[in-house]
Amino acid sequence: MQLSLEQLMSHFANVGRVEWIGVRPGKKADMISVPSVMIDPAYGLRGDHYAGRSGKRQVTLLQAEHLSAVASMLGIERVMPGQLRRNIVVRGLNLLALKNKSFQLGEAILEYTGACQPCSRMETTLGFGGYNAMRGHGGITARVLHAGMVNIGDACSLIQKQSA
Repeated sequence: MQLSLEQLMSHFANVGRVEWIGVRPGKKADMISVPSVMIDPAYGLRGDHYAGRSGKRQVTLLQAEHLSAVASMLGIERVMPGQLRRNIVVRGLNLLALKNKSFQLGEAILEYTGACQPCSRMETTLGFGGYNAMRGHGGITARVLHAGMVNIGDACSLIQKQSA
């Protein structure tokens, strides 16, 4: 049986799992790791400095698998999630494959809005070459469509379109 491109793009081998959650209390403040967070369309992540702003960057997500890739390119043993300044780290799901799709994260429903490019702070945070090591590994941005709690260990999965 030959699958269409649309069908292929809707097949995921695994459900992702939330591995880390972080909020930034201020614009240049260090990330604070939290076990759970409320996400809603009006605020994004409660407790995050970005809260209250609407737009395409309410939530930033990163693949856990990219942490070791970035560390390898920098020649260091480990990169910690908080160093990369993304809100949520997910393991087991290719986040870029969520392009133009809605997905469920814990109780919340989000919509992919774009790739999350590295900022110049990566050079300071990660050291020489940090910016370039992050290129292609910066994760994604998302808009909140439906409010809900997100906890470490929660699932991250594609919302399948209903057939007519």
